[in-house]
Amino acid sequence: MEAVKQEAKIAATVVVAGALLLACGPMSNEAGVGDWPMYRGDAAGTGYSPLAGITTGNVADLAPVWSYSLASLRPARSQATPIVVGGVLYLPAADAVVALDAATGAEIWRYTVADGAPSRRGVSYWPGGAEEASPRVVFCAGARLIALDAATGEAVAEFGNRGIVDIGVPYNSVPLVWEDIVVVGANTPQGTAGGIGNPRAFSAVTGERLWEFNSVAQPGEVGHETWEGESWRDRLGGNAWPFYFTVDEERALVFLPLASPIPFAYGGDRHGANLFANSVVAVDIHTGEYRWHFQTIHHDIWDHDPPAPPVLFEVERGGEIIDALAVTTKSGYLFVLNRENGEPVFGVEERPMPVSVVPGERTHPTQPIPGVTPALGRVGYEPDDLVGAEDTTAEHADACSELVEGTGPLHNAGPYTPWLHRSADERGATLLFPGLAGGPNWGGVAFDPATRRLLAFSQDVGTMGWVEEDTEADPPMYVLRVARPFSFAVRIGDASWPCQKPPWGTLTAVDADTGEVAWRRPLGVTEGLPAEKRETGRPGRASAIVTAGGLAFIAATDDRRFRALDVETGDELWSAELPLQGNANPMTYLAADGRQYVAVTATEELVVFRLP
Repeated sequence: MEAVKQEAKIAATVVVAGALLLACGPMSNEAGVGDWPMYRGDAAGTGYSPLAGITTGNVADLAPVWSYSLASLRPARSQATPIVVGGVLYLPAADAVVALDAATGAEIWRYTVADGAPSRRGVSYWPGGAEEASPRVVFCAGARLIALDAATGEAVAEFGNRGIVDIGVPYNSVPLVWEDIVVVGANTPQGTAGGIGNPRAFSAVTGERLWEFNSVAQPGEVGHETWEGESWRDRLGGNAWPFYFTVDEERALVFLPLASPIPFAYGGDRHGANLFANSVVAVDIHTGEYRWHFQTIHHDIWDHDPPAPPVLFEVERGGEIIDALAVTTKSGYLFVLNRENGEPVFGVEERPMPVSVVPGERTHPTQPIPGVTPALGRVGYEPDDLVGAEDTTAEHADACSELVEGTGPLHNAGPYTPWLHRSADERGATLLFPGLAGGPNWGGVAFDPATRRLLAFSQDVGTMGWVEEDTEADPPMYVLRVARPFSFAVRIGDASWPCQKPPWGTLTAVDADTGEVAWRRPLGVTEGLPAEKRETGRPGRASAIVTAGGLAFIAATDDRRFRALDVETGDELWSAELPLQGNANPMTYLAADGRQYVAVTATEELVVFRLP
C-alpha cells in the first residue's frame, strides 16, 4: 500500500543534513542522546536510533518542515547522509561544507572548498580533547583530508598544512573518526595517479600518517601466495572505496571491505584467489596490523566486491552470545561472521561454479555461498524469466523481446556465470545477475535490536556483456564489452523497466539469530502500470535505518519515494514524494526543541520531516 502522500514539494534555500542519533552502546565521541554523530549513527554501523517519538502509530502524520538546497553553479548529485551533534547538522553541498541549525535549517557557517569539491557522501565529527583541541569536522575533497573547527567552520591551522593533509590517493567517501584516529580509503580507477590505493590512518590531532595497510598482499605477508608469479606487482584495485567504515570498539578492530582487482573482467594475468581483493579484513585500528580476513569472492571477474563495511551486532544462539558482523556483496549474498576470528556463524559452503573458456583465464573452481541465508537478490536467469504482458504491459514485453532478439543468445548458468568469449562481429552475451551495479550496494545493512532483524536492500538489474581480445595488448588481454543498452532493461516513457519478471528491487529482513529470512517485500512502484501491477520494486543503491519507534525508513528507490515500514512485518505505513531520488541513506535526530526529525538527501536538496 502506498500510504500518506505529501501534498507540497519542498523548496528552500539552505543546505544540509537530516539527523538521527546514537545507536545502541556507548559512542567513542561521547555524543549526546538524540545525536546522529556518524554516517551510520554509531561505530558499529547499525543504522539504529533509540529515538521513539515517531512510532508505527503516528508516522502517518509525518510531514516536511524544512529543506536546504545543496546545488550551486554545479549540481550536487548528493549521496550524503548528514550528521547531527548538539543540535547542529553538518553536511557537504556541491562546493562547500555547511553547518545548519538542526531544528530550522538556518545556516550557521559555510566553508567553500577551493579547487575542487567535498565528498558528496558525507562528513565526520571529532569531539576534540587532545591538548585542549576543539571539536572538528573532518572530510575529504579528492586527495585532501580537511579539518574545520566545528564551531566556526574555519580551517584548523594545527592540522596538517593549515587544515589540509595530502592523503596521496583520492577518497570520495566519509572518513572514519574513532578516538584520535582518522581512517580513509582510496578510489583507484585505472590510470589514477598514486598507484595502489591502500586504506590509511592519520592523527585527528595533527594529521600525521599513522599506518597503511597493503590491500594487495606483498611478499612476506599473509595472502601473497594467492597472486601467481609477479601478478601482485603494481596491481590496482583491492582498494577500500566504501562510503564509511565500522569499528569493534572493544577489540579496537576496524573492518576494511576491499574491492575487486583492476582490470576486473579478465584475470588471465593474475591467476590465484587474489587476496585481499573482495574481502573484509580486520586490522588493529591503532597500528593497521592484520588480524583476520574473509574473502567473499575468489578471483573476481564480475566487480562484485563488498560495497559496504559490515554491521556489528550480537548473535544469540543456543544460549551463547557471539560477537558477530554481517557483510553484503554486490553478488547478492549476506555473510554473518564471528568478528573475533572471521569464521562463518551459520556456515559457508564452497560450491563448484561454471568454468570460463576465455583463453588464459582460470576462474576459481568454487565460490563461498552462505549455508542458511538465501541470496538477497536475483542470481540467475532462465528464458522463462523474461517479462510477459501479463506481468506488466504488452508494450514492455514486446520491447524486451526485441532487446533479446537484437542482442543474440543470452547466456546465464546461475551464480558467477563467466563472461562469454566472442569476437566483435559475433552475437550473444552473458546476462549477469546481479549486474555490475549489484544486488546490495553501498547502503549497507541496518540492525534492529528489538526485533533482532538485519535489513538490506537489493536491486535486480542485469548486465549484458562479453569479453573480446585486445589485439594491441602484449601479452594477450581480453577486455569487457557491453551491449547497447548494457542493462537488461528498456525505456518506457521516461523510466527504465527491467526485462525480467518483477520484483526489481527488494527489502529483506533477516533474523540475526538464525540467518533465516523473516520477511521480504518489493520496494518501489513503477508509474504507468495499473494499480494491481505497480508494486514491482524499483532499483536503488542506498539502504534503510531503523528506530526504537518500530520503524524502518528508506528512500533508495528511483521512484522518488521516502518510506516508513513496520520493522516487525515489513508493511508500508507512510510515504512521501521527494523532489528527486533519495539516493542516500536517511537519518534521524533530536533537535534543540526536543522533537524528533527524520532527514534524507534527495539528490539536490536535504529534506527534513517532523510530526506536527
